[in-house]
Amino acid sequence: MLDDRKAAILSAVVQEYISTAQPVGSSHIAAASGIGVSSATVRNEMAVLEQEGYLAQPHTSAGRIPTDKGYRFFVDHLATPRVSVDSAVTRQVGDFFAAAHGRLEEMLHQTSDLLTRLTNNAAVVVGPKAEASTIRGAQIVRLSATAATVVVVLGNGTVENEMIELDEAVTDLAINTASAHLASALAGSTLAAAQVASSGDESVDALCVAAVAAARGTAADDHVYVGGASTVAQAFDAVEVVRQVLHTLEQQFVVVSLVRDIVDRGMSVAIGIEHGVEPLSACSVVVAPVVVDGEHLGSVGVLGPTRMNYPQALATVDIVSERLGRRLGEG
Repeated sequence: MLDDRKAAILSAVVQEYISTAQPVGSSHIAAASGIGVSSATVRNEMAVLEQEGYLAQPHTSAGRIPTDKGYRFFVDHLATPRVSVDSAVTRQVGDFFAAAHGRLEEMLHQTSDLLTRLTNNAAVVVGPKAEASTIRGAQIVRLSATAATVVVVLGNGTVENEMIELDEAVTDLAINTASAHLASALAGSTLAAAQVASSGDESVDALCVAAVAAARGTAADDHVYVGGASTVAQAFDAVEVVRQVLHTLEQQFVVVSLVRDIVDRGMSVAIGIEHGVEPLSACSVVVAPVVVDGEHLGSVGVLGPTRMNYPQALATVDIVSERLGRRLGEG
């Protein structure tokens, strides 16, 4: 633990570096509100903080910048926990979800854009798996002599559709009969637990089995939306870092695993290499679970440089996750 003076100086350095992205000098910190000591004293304390791993000096004549350890201490001990976002942001989030209607996929995509606008970081939104949602309706629609599409409408607003192959001998009557049988059997169930009893017609039953298998396959995928990748890229000067960050954000499996792992570890902030994804070692991630009726159905988060504005990111992610959970609960 740091004494009060070192903690105050570290806090001032972190906040100044977040604001300016420039190494912070002792004279600037000495003039900051609440420090109350000379520049020489600040310089000595900053040297101690550097020795203890909280600060680093990129160049001999430069000021100091926070290390990942310094950011961690700031987040855990110095940042105002869950500070309230200003009224304009609260109103913007409220207006967004009040107007959010239509397909779930579109709302989740727009939510990622909202987070990017509010935080100037990349945003990640992981929606609920479709296989756990209640089925409102199902239909099989012929597309050609040898192909049909299975359409399943879910209670969370998702519309799943998947192609199935048809034997040329399958008649329109068989498709229509299978479609009606499927809709009746699946209504109120979930894709994970769906059971379709025999209709007594082998061709109809085969169509229903193929339809359920196809719907389950597409519904098992995570709904993940990443917005603002170009925004976060602008935070880095090194071309190689930008390349690594953009390449990693394109890999949905990595992004979902990253967010899920942080939430499962009970963390709300992972700084630098704490999240375990080496190409994103220059980044921090702030996440919050989306909870509906006590069940964790998804997650929202932002990813940005380690010098991100943590209090703002924490507060914004919290309010967006809470409002998204409320919206999902409304159906």
